[in-house]
Parts: sequence; structure tokens; C-alpha cells
Amino acid sequence: MESRNIISTKALKKTLSLYLSRWKLISFFVIIALALAYIHLRYSTSQFEASATIRIKDDKESQKLPSLAELSGSSLLSGKSSAIKDEIAVMTSRTLISKIVKDLELNITYFEQGKIKEQEIYENPPVKLNFFVNDSIIHKIDTTLYIKIKSPSEFLLFKDDGKSLINRDESLGRSFSFGDRIKTGFGDVVIIPNSGKHSPKIGSNLRVSIKRISSLIGKYKSNLLASTGDESSVVKLSLQDNIPKRAIDILNQIIREYNNDIITDKEEVVKVTSDFINNRLELVFKELEEVDFTAEQLQKRNNLTALASQADIYLQSERQTESKINSTTNNIQLIDYMQQELKEKNKNSDLLPSVGLSDGNIAQVTRNHNELVAERDKLLKNSTESNPVVINLNNQINALKENLSSSLENMRKSSEITLNSLNKEDARIRGQLYSAPTKQRQLRDIERQQGIKESLYLYLLEKREETAITLGMFTPNAKVIDSAYSSYAPVFPNKMFTYLAAFLIGLVIPVGFIYLKDLLDTKIYDKDDLLEVVNIPYIGDIPLTSKKSKLITKVDYSPKAEAFRIIRSNIDFLLKNNDSKTKKVFITSTRAQEGKSHTSTNLASSISFSEKSVLLIEMDIRVPKIMQYLNKKPTSKIGLSDYIANKSIKPNEIVNKLKTNSYLDIIPSGSIPPNPSELLMSDRIKDLFDYFEGKYDYIIVDTSAVGLVSDTMLISKFADMFIYVVGANNVDKRQLSAVAKPLYDDNRLPNMNMLLNGTDFDKKGYGYGYGYGDNPHKKKKWYQFGKA
Repeated sequence: MESRNIISTKALKKTLSLYLSRWKLISFFVIIALALAYIHLRYSTSQFEASATIRIKDDKESQKLPSLAELSGSSLLSGKSSAIKDEIAVMTSRTLISKIVKDLELNITYFEQGKIKEQEIYENPPVKLNFFVNDSIIHKIDTTLYIKIKSPSEFLLFKDDGKSLINRDESLGRSFSFGDRIKTGFGDVVIIPNSGKHSPKIGSNLRVSIKRISSLIGKYKSNLLASTGDESSVVKLSLQDNIPKRAIDILNQIIREYNNDIITDKEEVVKVTSDFINNRLELVFKELEEVDFTAEQLQKRNNLTALASQADIYLQSERQTESKINSTTNNIQLIDYMQQELKEKNKNSDLLPSVGLSDGNIAQVTRNHNELVAERDKLLKNSTESNPVVINLNNQINALKENLSSSLENMRKSSEITLNSLNKEDARIRGQLYSAPTKQRQLRDIERQQGIKESLYLYLLEKREETAITLGMFTPNAKVIDSAYSSYAPVFPNKMFTYLAAFLIGLVIPVGFIYLKDLLDTKIYDKDDLLEVVNIPYIGDIPLTSKKSKLITKVDYSPKAEAFRIIRSNIDFLLKNNDSKTKKVFITSTRAQEGKSHTSTNLASSISFSEKSVLLIEMDIRVPKIMQYLNKKPTSKIGLSDYIANKSIKPNEIVNKLKTNSYLDIIPSGSIPPNPSELLMSDRIKDLFDYFEGKYDYIIVDTSAVGLVSDTMLISKFADMFIYVVGANNVDKRQLSAVAKPLYDDNRLPNMNMLLNGTDFDKKGYGYGYGYGDNPHKKKKWYQFGKA
């Protein structure tokens, strides 16, 4: 478990080092992303949000006289959230928004153009347009006017060709004075300048955009949001716009127009009832006048002003009967009025009047009918007759009308039966008054009619007064809790979010690139990468240096020189139990260009610097490079291949002495033969090693790459130790595993050790360096002078 934790910690450190080593790349991307974010924030159009909060009241709360609530129907909301949603639909309807756009003239916008971006001016624009055409035409046009202010009284007007006014040729514009009547394709217009501090600046470029109303409705409708809680009558309205004051004005206007619309709907029911009552009053007044005139003429003709009263008992019975007759007749008359109203086809509205019939069921049906009519009419404002909801409401209204008509007919028949019974009873009582003169009976009949007409007339007068009072008793349906307001802080683009997003994007792109590159990278860079592929003893690594410093020197403080000293010490340790007089170290690799010859040359030099005699043999006779590294020409024209091919050549004849290093001798490869493998199978190779046994402390042999040819395998038996060079950032892990691992497992290369060449400690952010102390010959920087 502890081993796993150590491995995980090591892997984490390795990953962190990988990314930290690329801090310059990551910083570059982050800086670029933040710069782009700054430019975006600098030149983008900010969006601001305005909010308003209202409470939707029901019908009872919207009246100043609750006792008259029956004239306006039942509550719209009834405490249900669906009713609140209906009111929200009205507030956000295209009809309402269209009226607001027209009232606030939002279809005309003014801009002042700058060098980079233009600024919209909502309040107190520098100029104002007055049109000589109807608003209906202005609401349908889509054009742009470009204006350049030349003086306090003159300006240039340009065509709408889609170009900016910046650097526009002034000769293409038409010159006008403020107040001139300008003819355009949509009608004449007058441009008037603002005054005071809002007057147009000389040389400023203005753009006046006129849009179709229909194109703006969708924009404001999509930006307008209305929300409410469950079972709550509180509605929050919010609107986003690039001008905060305009968003505030729009929200306040929405609330005003909504309240006006609701009050108009409520008063419509009252107006229908008022018109009905006034019409009936005119008719009853005429009938009452006729009855009064008949009574007056009868009294004048027959001198009936001083009649004696009848017996009290008969008079009381007759009065009671007459009162019932009056009530029944009045009820029948009202039923007739209602039936006539139901049959009327040419009415402006389907609403029915509430005339106060004695039957409570009919009154309830009438109220339900009016509620459905009001709901249908509200839907028709934003819908059509083909709407399924409207069709359903029409069916319900027709069903209620049929029900009401049937109930009125039944009530009329019942009232007529009652009236007949009362008339018979009244006739019986009047028959008892046999002693009364006929003229007196005629007068009483007229007086009875007078009473009926008077009662109906007074009733209608009372209803008219109630209706007149109710007409002004409605209050706005929406109570304003918070008027529209804005924090004037932009909600888009969000400065903090934009910078944070830019920072993350600038971070993610290089990190993702580094991660993906590392994930797909199958090359070897350090010891850990190497040991993950093959479990072979590791002798050390050689750091990457410039191409100028290929060879190490005796007095050398470079990391490369120190690395070869460490490898030299490791070789001594590994071969301390070797019985050979001369320690033979073979150098090979998987493929070419991995630093095999570079390692052989520098390792031989490093050992020789410790005053050990070294023989460096260039046994890679296919592609020899050692003499190129040493930048030396062979002192002898013959070499190893010549020695093997010509048996007359002795081993000491092919040895090249270095004038600069008495401890290091070299056997060059010689002539490049056509058959290298066959040459290396010769017994002359064994004779060569036997000859030099004991004459040198070390023999370093530069062999061919084992992954390409079999040359090295032919001479591997002469080696005391094999150093397998792996080029960092050069060889593929899969190739190394396929070549090196079988050689080690089968022990085909004696005492095989891995050496990593060309490690770049900054390449992937991990590894370690060499060197301890200061180089005494190294020049100090100017800022290091004076330091101990």
C-alpha cells in the first residue's frame, strides 16, 4: 500500500513538473485569452436588466364598492395559479407590446458614430424627426438616415447604402437646413435639432434607424420575462436591453397598459347593462305617461275625485291581491325583456343584463354566462375564432343561453298561471263590491296599471344609478409593489465571468494540448519512461548539450562531463569482480542516430582522463563516425576491416595514437567492406582481442545498432559488459521493448545495462541535472561581480 502511494505521489509530481515546465506556453495562451477578453469587453454592446414587481388583484379587490360585484361577474383569479398565468400571457402578448412600441416610438433609434463603434442615444437625442405621413405608414417602413452635422443650422443627408459615415465623401451628401421639409420615399420629413447641452455637435456623424414595428415585437417579447411563485399572485417582470432607461420605461408602460386594458374589460359589462336599462326606461316612461293621461281624462269626464271608500275588509283583501298581481305582472314583464334580449341578433356584445328576477337560478345562470363571454372576449384579443379554447367557450355560452331560455319560458308559464289565479280572486272580490259604481271600477283598473308601471320605472331608475356609480368604481388590476428599476450594472457581458472564462480557456487549450501530446507520445525521455518499458539495469544518462560541444575535455565542469564521470564510476563498480586484465565495454543501440558513437568516444575520453589506458575500436564498419567526432584523420590508411580481410596486417599496425591524449588509442573502421557480417565472423576478431589483452586497461568498442543488423550479435561474446544506448526523444517505446527486452531476457548481450542519451530536463519538465560547485573558468555576469 505504501509503495502504491509512493508511486502515485511520484506520478503526480511528474505530471505537475510536465505542466510547470511549459509555463511559458501556458502563460502566452492565458495572456492572449485575457487580451481578447479585454477587447471583447471594450467594444461589445453591454446588456442591462430592469425589473418590476406587481401583485395581481382579483375582481373584488379591484372595486371600491364590493356590494356591486355582481355587475362585473365573479373573480378572475379565484386563487388559482392558472389565472395568474393567463394574466401574464396578457402582459407579454404581442398586442400589448406592439402598443408600447408605438407609444414610446421604439421603432426610431438614434446613434452617434465613433471611430470604432457607435453609441446609441435614447434620452435627448441630438436631432428629432417629424413626419408628414400617418403613423401607420411609419410603423411599416424599414430605412436608415445618415446625417453629418456641418454647422448649428445645416447638415448633410446621405443615402442608405450600408456604409459608415466615417471617411465618407461629403460630396455624395445633400445639404439641408434644420427645419427644411425633406422628401423621402416614404413621405416628407422635417429634422429638428435639440437645444442646450443636447444640441448636435458640429462634425458629428449621426445614424437614425427606423424599423418596422412587427420586427421589434419579437425582440422585446423574447427579452421580456415574467415569473411568479406557486399559488402566488406576485409577478416579477424583467427585461434586458442595451439602454437601462429604455428597459425601465418599457416595464412601467407595460404595467400601465395592462391596467388600462383590464379596467376597459370590466367596464364593458357595466356599459352593456347601463344601455339596456336606459332603453327600458324610455319605454316604461312612455307607457306610464299613457296610463297617467288616461286616468286624468277619466277623472275629468266622470268627476271621480271624491269617491267614497268601500268596506275595509274587502279593500284590504283587494289590496293584498293587487300587490301580488303587481309583483307577478312585473316579473312577467322582466321575463319578456330578458327573452327579447336573448333573441336579439344585432347586438354589439353577447353580454346579458342583470335585471333582478326573483328566481335565483336564473340570476346565477346569467352571471355564469357573462363570465364566459368576458373570458372569451379576452382570449379573442390575442387569438382567433378557430382557437379550440374559444370554440369550447362558445359552446358553453350557447348551452347556457338555451338553459336560460328554457328556464325563462318555464318561469313565464308559472307566473301566468299565478296571475290568472290572482285575477280570478280579484274578480271575485270586486264582485263583492256590487254597490260600487262602474266608473269607480274603471278608475281602479287604471290606477292598478299606474302602480305597475310606477314600480317598474322606479326599479329601473334604481338600477341605472347603481350602474352609473359602478362604472367609476374599478381600480387597476395590478398593484405596483416595486416600480421598474435597474442597477445600471451590465448583465452581459459579465466582466468577471468573461475574464474567468478567458483565463480558463487560455489555460485549458495549452494544458489540453500538452496532455494530448503527452498521451500520444510513445517516446522515451527519462529513466522512469525507460524502466516502464524494460526492466533492465540502468547505468546512467547523458544530458543534452549543444552540437558545438560534442566532446568533453579533461578540465570540464559541464553536466555532460560529470555524467560521463558518473558512468565511468558505475562501470568500475560493475566490473570490479571481472578477472580480465583488460575490461571490454561494448556500446550498442536499437537504431542509428541514438548517440552510440558519441557515447563511445566521450566514455573512452572520460576513462582516459583518469590516466587509464583506453583502446577505442570503431567496430561499426558500416557507418563509422568516431573519427568524425574526434575531428581527426587516421594516421594509418588501414583499419579494422583491412586487418580482418588481410591476414598479413598485424593488430598494432592499425592503432592510431592521439597526440592530444597519450592514454587514448583508436582503431578506426578502415575501408567500408561489401560484406561486414562475414568479416565480423572471422577468427581475426578473437586474435585482435587476445593481442590487446593486458596491454590496455579498457577496450571501448563502438558496435552496430542491434535493431538494424546482426553485426553486434556476432561479436557479443567478447564483451565483458554491454551498454545499450537509448536516445531520449528518439526511439519509440514499442520498438525498444521489441528489440532490447528479448536480448536481455535471453542474455544475448552479456552484462547488459541501459544508458539514456540526450536527456532534456526541460523538455517534459522532469529529470535532474549534473554539476556541483562553480566552474573557475566561467565568466561571471556583470551583476555577479563582487560576490564571494
